[in-house]
Amino acid sequence: MSGSPKPVKKVPIHLQSAQNRIYIKNGQIVNHDKSFKADVYIEDGVIKFVGNASDITIPGGVRVIDAAGRMIIPGGIDPHTHFQCPMGDHVSVDDFYRGTKAAVAGGTTMIIDCVLPKKHESLVEAYDNWRAWADPKVCCDYALHVGITWWSKSVSEEIGILCKELGVNSFKMYMAYKGLYMLGDAELLDIFERIRFLNGIALVHAENGDIIAKNTKSLLADGNSGPEAHELSRQEEVEAEAVHRACILAHQMKTPLYVAGVTSKSSAELIGRARRSGYSVFGETLASSIGRSMSSVGKAERVYYITSPPIRMSAETPRQLMKSLAYDDLQVTGSDNCTFNKKQKELGLSDFTKIPNGVNGVEDRMSVVWEKGVHQGVLDPCRFVAVTSTNAAKIFNIYPQKGRIAIGSDADIVIWNPQGTRTISKDSHYHACDYNIFEGMTVHGVAEYVLVRGRVCAENGAVRVAEGHGRFIPMAVRPPYVYDIVKEKVNVPEEHPEENQNGNLAKKFAELDILIPEEKTMSALIAENLPIMTGHSPCSTPSVRGHVDGRRDMQESSFSISEELDKSGVRSCIKVKNPPGGKSSGFW
Repeated sequence: MSGSPKPVKKVPIHLQSAQNRIYIKNGQIVNHDKSFKADVYIEDGVIKFVGNASDITIPGGVRVIDAAGRMIIPGGIDPHTHFQCPMGDHVSVDDFYRGTKAAVAGGTTMIIDCVLPKKHESLVEAYDNWRAWADPKVCCDYALHVGITWWSKSVSEEIGILCKELGVNSFKMYMAYKGLYMLGDAELLDIFERIRFLNGIALVHAENGDIIAKNTKSLLADGNSGPEAHELSRQEEVEAEAVHRACILAHQMKTPLYVAGVTSKSSAELIGRARRSGYSVFGETLASSIGRSMSSVGKAERVYYITSPPIRMSAETPRQLMKSLAYDDLQVTGSDNCTFNKKQKELGLSDFTKIPNGVNGVEDRMSVVWEKGVHQGVLDPCRFVAVTSTNAAKIFNIYPQKGRIAIGSDADIVIWNPQGTRTISKDSHYHACDYNIFEGMTVHGVAEYVLVRGRVCAENGAVRVAEGHGRFIPMAVRPPYVYDIVKEKVNVPEEHPEENQNGNLAKKFAELDILIPEEKTMSALIAENLPIMTGHSPCSTPSVRGHVDGRRDMQESSFSISEELDKSGVRSCIKVKNPPGGKSSGFW
């Protein structure tokens, strides 16, 4: 089948040997479900110990990092990037090296990029192209979604190959871009059915392409051709209608659905209602939509902010989307990082249909979510970890290898300074593009140390990465977190407050003025033609609502380290003094 390429660049010697063993002490570990004081020991890129300092003896020669006053959190997972992606006559300027370097700088240690085949192109061949571009360049681990831009018997067969042999479990369909990538409802139903048969996950870009095409034609005919016409062609209800329709189509096929890039309050509410009606649907919003609104962008600058779905005009939308993350209508934050330089964007100044869509975000996503969420009292730190890392790991079936600080997990770790600040600027970012949509924004929450599989790749503002250090992470089909809902093995998320295990939230929920959508079935929504009805209710910042893990938590497992000599000729001699269960583990 596919002969996927191998990385061709070697990791430099200073990265191969200098950071093989690391001990992080005095930090506050924050996972999606709880926070606690503990030390962490890392060896060979894997977490080998999480516990009290009194329970472990550390030999000489281990690098020690003091994390006093800091949080130890799982590295971020960005499930929505488009690095060096061909788009018409353009290619996004962040390639897999610059893009993943920017990711690491901001605290993201894994990305999931999207293979975008041309119409009538083989999906497997497109996958091979993306692997050939990525493997020699990535600085952190990565996985791939594969876009389905056309439908045929051969495409159906290739979806099976990708699931069974090539480590892909998620496939993205476009309900917009008529004449290019857009699929009709009948095709979506067939594709959803095929994905469900293979125990995969269906992703959608949800906008009504027919309405957009009609609106675009009318706007251009009336002389409305500038960048400001872009949102006029695809207003909120155009996104909401497609979200609603995608939920219905996927539910009819009993297919788990992931709605990518939600940018409006109404769409987020519809996803929440579908979830409460028993649908296996998950929603992702973007750093750009929670960090900016177009109301603060001058007309002359709007060309640089064009995305689809668009960054909304209302100044209230960012906080509304953050509230949706807080009460679990949305579960994930991505970046949709697809960067172009100013000159590329300006080619569409007089015709908004020619503006290449996309902005930066992979580097600043973590800090923007902290600033707009935790610092402003909408999220607590556990929920921050959930929406920036753990939920994506669970949905795409790489948890607890990724997305958790636990024994046996990959040592993708960020030492996070919650009080640290930085000012975002194109002059200091690691992106290849010549502007930054968050220019001048001062954010709280700084990644002081970033470890990618146990190697310190960012330290106090200095970023040292190597091309090809990252690896491809296969994503297995049938993620329990997703399919337990389909199989009705767990209860649907309920609409009542849950007390966070820490017992402390950043603010009282009453102070947040969060509106919980009124409980309605999806059939009622159809009859009501998508009204947005809300009622006052307290809410929680849920972490594991409506889910029972399908795997044993590796934090509860035993572990060992080989007694073989390491590369430097030194025998490992870490000893747990009081292992779980009171049995001596001896020396490793």
